[in-house]
Amino acid sequence: MTDTAERRLGVLQSLESLGAGFQLASHDLDIRGAGNLLGDEQSGHIREVGFELYQSMLEEAVANLRSGQEDYQDTNEWSPQISLGMPVMIPETYVPDLQLRMQLYRQLGDLSDVREIDAAGAELIDRFGPLPEEVEGLLKVILVKALCRVANVEKVDAGPKGAVITLRNNEFPNPEALVRLVSDVANQVRIKPDQKLVFARHWPTAEARLKGAAAILSRMAKLAENAEV
Repeated sequence: MTDTAERRLGVLQSLESLGAGFQLASHDLDIRGAGNLLGDEQSGHIREVGFELYQSMLEEAVANLRSGQEDYQDTNEWSPQISLGMPVMIPETYVPDLQLRMQLYRQLGDLSDVREIDAAGAELIDRFGPLPEEVEGLLKVILVKALCRVANVEKVDAGPKGAVITLRNNEFPNPEALVRLVSDVANQVRIKPDQKLVFARHWPTAEARLKGAAAILSRMAKLAENAEV
């Protein structure tokens, strides 16, 4: 166990009062540092997407709130959240120009069809060379997001033991088909009391999680469209 881990455990043992969560966050910030917001040592979401893109996303969210669109994610532009424990981004080493990276992020974010995503990948290869792992992951996550919109899935959390899937407003376009899916023990899926779907799987690697999540969402999208599976 590292010194940092021991310090964190010590803090956890000492916090038992109301508001301990804030104190824990403050202590953790002191232990591991805030990072360099203007450099390359960012943490969390900022590190994953880059400071400039994170700032742009934050400014867009603030603008929507100021204009009275507090529920802007409930419109047709809602974006599913995908958590797979892997980097999905366009590295600066692949596309050095910041404005061009921002433009590519926007263009890729608008894709909703498998053929469009494949075409976008081919165009990136033609313009910048072979795709890095991060960009390949990004394109696959965009595909999973497209499937999520069809299946009305707002969040996918995948880990080594499977995935937890949250339906948007706890609704599924084809509830009868979903009941059949859950009722079949061979599918290894159950519904939690909070209506989240838990798929028991063995995904030891990020690649396995991405492939497995795509397979699950593909099936759910077909069910949502009343297609036979």
